Amino acid sequence: MLDIKFVRENKELVKENIKKKFQDHKLPLVDEAIELDIKIRQLKQQSGDLRAERNSSSSKIGLLMREKKIEEANAIKARVVEINNQLVGIEEEEGKLSEELKKIMMTIPNIIDPSVPLGKDDSENVERQVYIKPWEKGFDIPYHLDIIEKVHGIDLDAARKVAGNGFYYLLGDIARLHEAVIAYARDFMINKGFTYCIPPFMIRSNVVTGVMSFAEMENMMYKIEGEDLYLIGTSEHSMIGRFIDTITPKDKLPITLTSYSPCFRKEKGAHGIEERGIYRIHQFEKQEMIVVCEPEDSMNWFEKLYSYTVEIFTSMGIPVRTIECCSGDLADLKVKSYDVEAWSPRQKKYFEVGSCSNLGDAQARRLGIRIKGEKGNYYAHTLNNTVVAPPRMLIAVLENFLNEDGSIDVPEVLWPYMGGTKVIKP
Repeated sequence: MLDIKFVRENKELVKENIKKKFQDHKLPLVDEAIELDIKIRQLKQQSGDLRAERNSSSSKIGLLMREKKIEEANAIKARVVEINNQLVGIEEEEGKLSEELKKIMMTIPNIIDPSVPLGKDDSENVERQVYIKPWEKGFDIPYHLDIIEKVHGIDLDAARKVAGNGFYYLLGDIARLHEAVIAYARDFMINKGFTYCIPPFMIRSNVVTGVMSFAEMENMMYKIEGEDLYLIGTSEHSMIGRFIDTITPKDKLPITLTSYSPCFRKEKGAHGIEERGIYRIHQFEKQEMIVVCEPEDSMNWFEKLYSYTVEIFTSMGIPVRTIECCSGDLADLKVKSYDVEAWSPRQKKYFEVGSCSNLGDAQARRLGIRIKGEKGNYYAHTLNNTVVAPPRMLIAVLENFLNEDGSIDVPEVLWPYMGGTKVIKP
């Protein structure tokens, strides 16, 4: 969320940013916000003048009473009552307009970084770098669900009876491989100096609206009926929420955390063969990383964060590339974002396995996450990045390390987490 003062002083820049994101329908919101802000400031000035008059008048009442000027004192008392009634009306109107302004300000997109490529949607995202050249397998790769079923690693039929489509039971070595990936990612991030955390898996609505845009919220979040609680779509939500209404001394930054959690997502509109297995599902587990830092440090951290995901995948021998999200593909709160994509030998193309985002001070402004500096308090910058999301990581491992006989080689870095198992056999 932008500062209304920034919008007032940079109206054309804000509108140009909206155009860069191909959201021209939001252009009128800028003028609406400025008009509401003018009205609110006028009301504040009016209420300030009335309070000053009330204070001045109230101080005279006692003096008039002592001087037996009862009629004058009563007239002033009546005026004080009138002022109080006026203030109630003004405060109600100010509150109403402030709420309208807040809704608009939460809809106006954040200012994107100048380096972000312009484009309407994800079809115009830009490849930045390839890590490990993909290799030919020399045989046809089955769909990942068929690979898992051949090693008796999944039960979708039972899951449908228990929970419906979009859920699964993982079994045996596949379940163990799933947990091995999580454990390896956890230790990898701890070795990078991040503090390990297991956060709440439900958050209140004020945290939801603090960490994501309304469109994301509608498409992702599951609401707990009868409660002001939502199931998290990623642990970033509750991890950033941990710092709501806090002021952190400058010398305590940066805060670097890595978190494990299950994640719950509606995944509206999911369909087709790629959603038949475990690629797009309603519940999965993930290792995440978040950073709360000084504004001037956030771009350096952005570069570090996505490089960690790349390093994890390449340490397993999985070909990956980085893709920069274009302006039209950036969520409204994001300043800059990279996706990490793994190679699919079956599809002969890359698919998303992680996403790294710099949100500037957008989340901090919404949630009141501030830094105490030498010259006063100011908003922090927040970043988040996927370490691994094992369902998709599993697909990458299964396809890239499948053997022609149906066995699956376990990446060497995962052997200690698999009890020494090096090959999963059909």
